[in-house]
Amino acid sequence: MKIKLSFWQIINMNVGFFGIQYSFGLQQSAVNPIYDFLGASPDQLPLLNLAGPLTGLLIQPIIGALSDKTWSPKFGGRRKPFFLIGALVCSIALFLFPFSSSLWMAAGLLWILDAGNNTAMEPYRAFIADKLDESQQPTGFQAQSFFTGFGQTLANISLFIFPTIFVGTMGKLPTWVYASFFLGSICSIASVWWSSHTTKEIPPTDEELQKMREEKLSVLTPFIDIVQAVKHMPKVMWQLALVYLFQWYALFCYWQNSSKSIALSVWNTSPQKDMKLYGEAVSWTGLVNGWYNIVTFVFAFILVYFAKKYSAKYVHFTCLMLAAIGFLIFPHIENKYLLFPAITGFGIGWASMMGIPYLLVVNNIPKERYGVYMGIINMMIVIPMFIQTITFGYILKHFLNNDARYAITFAGALLIISAACTLLIKNDKKEATI
Repeated sequence: MKIKLSFWQIINMNVGFFGIQYSFGLQQSAVNPIYDFLGASPDQLPLLNLAGPLTGLLIQPIIGALSDKTWSPKFGGRRKPFFLIGALVCSIALFLFPFSSSLWMAAGLLWILDAGNNTAMEPYRAFIADKLDESQQPTGFQAQSFFTGFGQTLANISLFIFPTIFVGTMGKLPTWVYASFFLGSICSIASVWWSSHTTKEIPPTDEELQKMREEKLSVLTPFIDIVQAVKHMPKVMWQLALVYLFQWYALFCYWQNSSKSIALSVWNTSPQKDMKLYGEAVSWTGLVNGWYNIVTFVFAFILVYFAKKYSAKYVHFTCLMLAAIGFLIFPHIENKYLLFPAITGFGIGWASMMGIPYLLVVNNIPKERYGVYMGIINMMIVIPMFIQTITFGYILKHFLNNDARYAITFAGALLIISAACTLLIKNDKKEATI
């Protein structure tokens, strides 16, 4: 039986998302500049980012399927064991990342970091669906959006503040890189521990426990579950997959190219021209990305109200259009201060992306399959990212002149297509409402 939680109980159970998203914020804004510092060319970056989508594709649905069939009172319950292990792996990888002495060492550590993030992320989504009833799920998912913005804001602001505090270099990387990643290492495990400590999972019924005991787990079990879940997947999830195809391809284009776009449009430089000036651009990019994440956590709970009044579909469409307009303007700005109003639209869009789409599908998913279906939703995120990593390097080199500004414009166009696809969603069941 699900009992109503207070607002602060919902906040407590989502604090762990702060650490997970601090780590993700570093991946967005710091990893690609580190690749630049280690000598990567622009068209190499998509392939070097292959870790995220591929580990997400392999790990999240498997972890989701396993967590559906797990109950361990000794280790916290059904979902907690998985996101605690994931957070620990993240912490270790974040601590080691600044010691990368070569491009491929950094790429290898990114694989480990993403494996940890993906192990933690999906059970956390299912944790919210498990714990909250239909009336509180919007607040729960948007609380995750709030902590997404908060965690990524601090990660990005660290890229602006730490270079003024931690000067010089250690090995091949600036000293501030060490400070940012060490802080991320602490935040990752500490915040997840807090949520785990303050929030208990709902025990399964005797009937559910009996069913778990009767279903023998094997190496093939999660794969069989995934295939069966896809086979019976609600139509609305297929429609959301089309939205996500263009949406997440676009976001990977932005994250890989934002620093270089700002370096070109504002500083008229690149990593190859002047590494010092490029470092200034990277620092400013951290501040710009920090700003859009501030907008995200400010708007996270406001969007709950609009989703209730106008439906989640139209809220997401509007937010995607605001993000698209921001991306289309962004590459043409030469005044660094005007980057902030331009990226505000993406901040609002990001608040929607991290919570609102789940409201479209959660009531169409059987509660005993939350884990596997949240994993499949993540497959819808990482497959477009995977396609981007293996195709966009060619597109950037042969059609966009290896110019990061054109990459951001391309992302804006894709978000417009994604917004149009959102209008095609038809939900047979009622959306989750407050």
